[in-house]
Amino acid sequence: MLLLRTSHDMPSSSSPRSKATSAETSRTPRNPWAWIPTLYFAEGLPYVVVMTVSVIMYKGLGISNTDIALYTSWLYLPWVLKPLWSPLVDILKTRRAWIWLMQLLIGAGLAGVALTIPTPHFFQWTLVWLWLLAFSSATHDIAADGFYMLATTETEQAFFVGIRSTFYRISMISGQGLLVMLAALIQSHTGLPRVELRVESSPGAALVQKVAPESLIAVAPSQGGLRAITEPPTIQINPEPRRNAEVSTLLASAKEWNLTNGFTQVPQQSALPNNREKTLRWWTRRVAQPLGNILQRHFGRQSKTRSDTVGNVGLCYVRLSKPPGKQLVVSLSLKTGDKSISLAEGSRLVFDDQNWNKPAIAVVQLDPKLKNQAPAVYELRSGNLKLSWVIAFFVLVALFVLFGIYHRFSLPYPASDRPKTEDMSRTFLREFFQTFAAFFCRKSIGVLLLFLLFYRFAEAQLVKMVTPFLLDMREDGGLGLTTGQVGFAYGTIGIIALTCGGLLGGMVASRQGLKFWLWPMVLSMHLPDAVFVYLAYTQPDNFVLINVCVAVEQFGYGFGFTAYMLYMLYIARGRHETAHYAICTGFMALGMMLPGMFSGWLEDLLGYQHFFLWVMLATLPGFLVVAFVPLDREFGKKSRVA
Repeated sequence: MLLLRTSHDMPSSSSPRSKATSAETSRTPRNPWAWIPTLYFAEGLPYVVVMTVSVIMYKGLGISNTDIALYTSWLYLPWVLKPLWSPLVDILKTRRAWIWLMQLLIGAGLAGVALTIPTPHFFQWTLVWLWLLAFSSATHDIAADGFYMLATTETEQAFFVGIRSTFYRISMISGQGLLVMLAALIQSHTGLPRVELRVESSPGAALVQKVAPESLIAVAPSQGGLRAITEPPTIQINPEPRRNAEVSTLLASAKEWNLTNGFTQVPQQSALPNNREKTLRWWTRRVAQPLGNILQRHFGRQSKTRSDTVGNVGLCYVRLSKPPGKQLVVSLSLKTGDKSISLAEGSRLVFDDQNWNKPAIAVVQLDPKLKNQAPAVYELRSGNLKLSWVIAFFVLVALFVLFGIYHRFSLPYPASDRPKTEDMSRTFLREFFQTFAAFFCRKSIGVLLLFLLFYRFAEAQLVKMVTPFLLDMREDGGLGLTTGQVGFAYGTIGIIALTCGGLLGGMVASRQGLKFWLWPMVLSMHLPDAVFVYLAYTQPDNFVLINVCVAVEQFGYGFGFTAYMLYMLYIARGRHETAHYAICTGFMALGMMLPGMFSGWLEDLLGYQHFFLWVMLATLPGFLVVAFVPLDREFGKKSRVA
């Protein structure tokens, strides 16, 4: 019978040490294949849920890009601080116990997210549970990596290093790809039949004079099943430009109606303590607002020259045939046709039992340069977004309960995996702080820290806005992909390309060394970001082309990131190699957290086109820091590693 080893199982001062050692060595050895693949699969899943899946979920639930980037970037903090509380894992209990306990706690965090998604203040509450999830995941990382070193021989470590990396990547594909596609599948089966709305630029069509939705309020449910109804089914718009004041009045009336009746919602904000709220108000008034006004004026979405006349508009009223019995989100996006016909209002409409019989208003606007007859087809898509994510998170809950139970019994009992005694703890803590001091006393530490913080300065901003860009409607500057398409393109094809780039980077660096490949890797890291400039300006509707562009950027990132990982090993060389490498990973997470926090705010000001141009400009610090870092010409070569 297998027994969990806890601090109470440790021999007391009066117990013979030899008996404890005998009990440990008598346990049946475990084949590493029985626990390493599942351990590293479990290590990767919560990280990708916190960092990537949460962004996709919040975007679908109507949170603004500014809030998504700011608050999900804060979730990096546990990985930034991870080296600081790693001594607790050594002092309290065994690493084995930490692993399965954290897996059960991760399951609890996932359950908390699932249960609070349907609540009115889901944004605040899910963030609280994601924080618990992030700290549990970071602690699990500490325990799992330490346990791997204790429970395997040097030969096994060399053999399984690729295996554990492979299963970590598989977990990323499962979370960022398969889980997102599962949510999309549930959405598609909980939504309404899709409805096409035809729009035509037709000279001679009557002009819209006012917004009058009150006359279309239904008094009773329609016959048949639940469906979306558009009135009229085809919109004809006169291409003759109209006065800016007239169109602005119509558009303002439509937005006010949608907001008043709950069809559009103000993005949720996280509740802040009074002192933090005052601090943020001061920051907004003194820094963010003046800077934002400058950026908006010179580079923002509305920076184009205004005219007294603008493109004409047409109206479509959307309602449901009967009460939905739940909250239902209907999205309206361009399916085919002339891109000079755009959606000015109504891309995301929320229906429930209170407003189902009232017409939401969609406003379609023509480009003022469009003079001839031109067609376009818009499609209404819907689904129960909250239900889909609740089910997806409960699937993860079940998985992590199984992980916790399985690893409770399947992990081996290495003799060296024991909590430290009081004397050992004091010695350990003293050495721990000496190790930190030794790291910051290294030669050229300022340059090394700048490298760790700025090598991925551009990528840290890009990665937060990629999924919102892919999901946003074309009228908002995005590509209008579905959740399932994003799961396939970015979460599956992208991760595979990222892995291939990393494997190739490791192979070539082991032949000629990092010094030889450093600049090619830097170029590979940053230059492929230009594919998103191309996508933002052209907005292609060819899904294969979008996949190719995502794969190119991710492959380049994987190849270029090899230089970053190898250079962290180079920095960590010496007496305290493991601890110094952990400190490097903390700075790596900080370098992703800080730029990511303001990326959404920038995008909301600039729009996707100018934002991705800014990302290209933000690659310059990455090039600059590499020019000054010290590096041994032979480092990374296979002979030196051996």
